Amino acid sequence: MLTGSASLFVIVFTLVNILACVWLMWWTSKKRDAEETTDSSGGVAKTGHVWDGDLEEYNNPLPRWWLGLFLITIVFSLAYLVIYPGLGNFDGIKGWSMYSAYEREMQAQQARLEERLSQVKDKTLRELATDESAMSMARNLFANNCSTCHGSDARGAKGFPNLTDDDWLWGGSEEAVLETIANGRRGVMPGWAAALGDQGVNEVASYVVSLSGRDAPKDWVSAGEKHFAAMCAACHGVDGKGNQLLGAPNLTDNVWLYGGDFESIRTTVANGRDNEMPAHAPLLGDMKVRLLAAYVLSLNPSRDSGKDSGFDVKENAELSKAETQTADPAGATSTTENEASG
Repeated sequence: MLTGSASLFVIVFTLVNILACVWLMWWTSKKRDAEETTDSSGGVAKTGHVWDGDLEEYNNPLPRWWLGLFLITIVFSLAYLVIYPGLGNFDGIKGWSMYSAYEREMQAQQARLEERLSQVKDKTLRELATDESAMSMARNLFANNCSTCHGSDARGAKGFPNLTDDDWLWGGSEEAVLETIANGRRGVMPGWAAALGDQGVNEVASYVVSLSGRDAPKDWVSAGEKHFAAMCAACHGVDGKGNQLLGAPNLTDNVWLYGGDFESIRTTVANGRDNEMPAHAPLLGDMKVRLLAAYVLSLNPSRDSGKDSGFDVKENAELSKAETQTADPAGATSTTENEASG
């Protein structure tokens, strides 16, 4: 929105230019006297403008058809400025603007999206994971809202979890994944350099390395175990297998968020880590969060039947195909359905 003076300047400047064009056309189209169009020898008069030594301009009025085209452009410009915005803050009699056009387009897109969402809103997460239409929307949602951190293939990056490996910080059940996406997570590990000193940090890092079955100096491992029991076991557990209620990772499975080499582990122990995933429910709403949860779970087929995490989409699709409807003698039907368990 322009200020009042700026809007007035635009209006005056635009109209003056249009009027100047009208005057120029009138002046060039007026009938000339004979002395203006003939020279002293009786030939056609010239303006005196010469190009390239011999190219001269006759002093003739513009052709009527040419002037007619110019007049059409003047009429078009005035009509346009009356109907559409162009004169300062005047919106035109149609009230059109690129902002209103954008809003109408967004409302139309939102209406189409709501219609598509209404078709899947009553499905469980497991059913959503096997619905091609739902997963098509979910993939787009993931690409627009999650891939910046977790990658387009959902395999994560340093500091951002891999969502395809069935290793969960906060749990891989339907409820846990929904909670994570909807309300976000904050994981904080304090730095222990001040409390342990350099040698103590080396010892704890060595013990953590040994938890995943790798070699480390035995004396450091032995000393580090005592430090671990005193300072780390409260979150990671005495056995180092973590605690999903706190978001404390399992240190025995050789899956690392910031790297599993000695130096990376030492840096983590010394300086701590602070991770945050933002809440997406306020941005996306409940249904889109459910679609994302189903998509993430579909990336994580449970590797062990006893694990309450991820969906085996292939198996679930086969079960869906196996659903049967058996007609009774009276024409009634009964349906066998998959249980939607996480």
